Amino acid sequence: MSKSKWITWTAATIATGLTATIATSCAAYHALTYASQHKKETGRQLAVAENSAADNVWYLKQPLMEWHLKSDDGLTLRGTYIKADQPSKRVVLLAHGINHAREQMIPYARLFHDWHYHVLMPDARAQGESDGHRIGFGWQDRFDYQGWIQEVIDQLGDDVEIVLMGISMGASTVMATAGEKLPDNVKAVVADSGFDSLFEMAKTVVHRQYHLPAFPIVQIADRVAQLRTGTRLVTQRVSHQLKQIKVPILVIHGEDDQVVPIKQARALYQAISGVKSRYIVPNTKHIMSYAHDPKKYREVVSQFLDRYVTVDD
Repeated sequence: MSKSKWITWTAATIATGLTATIATSCAAYHALTYASQHKKETGRQLAVAENSAADNVWYLKQPLMEWHLKSDDGLTLRGTYIKADQPSKRVVLLAHGINHAREQMIPYARLFHDWHYHVLMPDARAQGESDGHRIGFGWQDRFDYQGWIQEVIDQLGDDVEIVLMGISMGASTVMATAGEKLPDNVKAVVADSGFDSLFEMAKTVVHRQYHLPAFPIVQIADRVAQLRTGTRLVTQRVSHQLKQIKVPILVIHGEDDQVVPIKQARALYQAISGVKSRYIVPNTKHIMSYAHDPKKYREVVSQFLDRYVTVDD
């Protein structure tokens, strides 16, 4: 092969490889962040299927009320409200995980309802029955949860005491929300299996789910996000929010979490500037801490909340 032909062949190979990498990165970004109507319904079905039959039956027996909220960017968000079984000023807002829906939080709704809390379980944007097709991964959702907090106060009174609790993406949502300016009604946060950023999650997903090298796919996807949304994934960090947090927070994480490695939980915990506690559960995978030891989980969460939330008479 002549030198000129070799150069031409090499350039063509590099161009083809680069084009393929960019295409793969765009596809990865789309797969991570886009939720079709079918995907949203599948997520709702998955949320129900993962619960025990007893928890699902309990849920269906409750006096369920549908609440709606209009987001800052015009989406209609939907959630389920369950009134406490006795007069109470305590309310918990529950936030579910990625590609699921409000029904994923039924076991936690039952737990808090047993503690005589009112319960609000929203579907995140682009999940369940809420509008939208671009998943917020906790970052955009923090503004939505500010809206839900205000809706709770408007509906239930200025003297309500609010707890934010979430798992996986929902944990990142409530942590990110807590870094915003919140009313004094918000008393505590419980974050179970949360991650710091979509950028870090994308590296894990690309490697584990698609068996592709995280570099340079995620770095290119980061730039794709900037072109499409105006914001880079790498700048959307929950840890930045935690440096501004003003409410007590309990961080829960399974030590054997392969979806969100335990090192992320440790880094998030270190980033918290205010009052904090943690519950690291040995031999436990992603969002399985409650199922692993329900009695201990209830004990830890209850003792934490009793320090900051008024016990009803």
